[in-house]
Amino acid sequence: MKNKIKQIIKEAKKISKKAKWSHDWDHTMRVCNLCLKIWEKENADLEVLEIAAILHDIWRIKQDKCKWKVCHAEAWWIMSRELLEKYELEKDKFENIIHCIETHRFRWNKIPLTKEAKILFDSDKLDSIWAIWIGRAFSFSWEIWAKVHNKDLDLEKSKEYSKEDTAYREFHVKLKKIKDRMLTEEWKKVAQTRHDFMEFFFERLNKEVDWEI
Repeated sequence: MKNKIKQIIKEAKKISKKAKWSHDWDHTMRVCNLCLKIWEKENADLEVLEIAAILHDIWRIKQDKCKWKVCHAEAWWIMSRELLEKYELEKDKFENIIHCIETHRFRWNKIPLTKEAKILFDSDKLDSIWAIWIGRAFSFSWEIWAKVHNKDLDLEKSKEYSKEDTAYREFHVKLKKIKDRMLTEEWKKVAQTRHDFMEFFFERLNKEVDWEI
């Protein structure tokens, strides 16, 4: 299995070279490493989890190319079988990997049911609510030509992938809800501390925008 994982990493890394900075190979590796930190505590299948983490965002490039009309998690369902079938994985592992990736997205209403899917969901979300996310968020804003910051935005009128899709908007629409959506006990505790950091960061940023010292 180790050789298979090495081959999958090689293929995924090649595909990910075309990914934008906010969802690049570095993001994949951070998510993978987070998964590997708790798989044993959660009594999860390491092989399933590692492969799912490596592949969870590789079709993000399809979503970006069609200007987000296709969800990368959904695109995975269509394209993944051909990629994985050549590795001749056991059927239960194969289906679990598919389930992990299909349910990893926050904005999609598919629920992670297996231990491995829950760990991947949580680990992917943790990479969205810590210090590195701030850099990722501003990179994403640059990718879609959004403003750097707008503390007075109207959430009801603002839209994703628009000039108002700032890091601050993302925090209010999605990221401040993440700590309450975590599925594993280990990452629930970590999520709270990261949430507190983001609250502090945006509070500080808003003060600077208002010229407070």
